[in-house]
Amino acid sequence: MTIFKQITFAALLVLGTHFVSQVQAEDAKAGDIVIHQPWIRLSPGSSMASGYAALENAGKADDTLLSVKVDGVPDSQLHEMKMEGEVMKMNEIPGGLKLPAGATVQIWPKSSYHVMLMGMTKPFKVGDKVKGTFTFATAGKVEVQFEVMAPGSMPGMKMN
Repeated sequence: MTIFKQITFAALLVLGTHFVSQVQAEDAKAGDIVIHQPWIRLSPGSSMASGYAALENAGKADDTLLSVKVDGVPDSQLHEMKMEGEVMKMNEIPGGLKLPAGATVQIWPKSSYHVMLMGMTKPFKVGDKVKGTFTFATAGKVEVQFEVMAPGSMPGMKMN
C-alpha cells in the first residue's frame, strides 16, 4: 500500500469513528431495564421537542415508565398517538407506559409513543448532550444523556 493510500485510509478511519460516535447516544441501565439511545428531535421554530428511546425490559416482571424529565424542560409528558376515525389524536398516557417482561417498547418516531417536551427554557442545539431522568415503577430512576438531533433526523438503532 502506498503512503498516500495509508494516510487516506487512516484519515477515513478516524473520520468514520468520529461520525459514528456523534450519532450513537449512550445506553443506560437500571435493574432489568436498558434504555437504548435516548435522543431528542428538535421541532423547528418551537419551544417544544420530542424525546425518544427504546426501552428493553430484560426481566421476568413487568415494569412501568412513570415519567421522563429533561434538564431545561419544565413540562414533559408521555404521549401516545392513535387514529380515531380519520383523525390522528395525541394524548398523555394515563398511569405511564407499560413495559412487559422480556419485551422492548419503542418510544420512536415510527411507533405510537413519544415524550412531549414543552416550554423549553433555552433552545437546544443539534449535537447538544442534555441530562435527563427516566423514572420506572420498579427499576426506579435512571439518569441518561439525550443527544439532540435536527428536525427530521433519526439515529440508527443500536441494540446489543
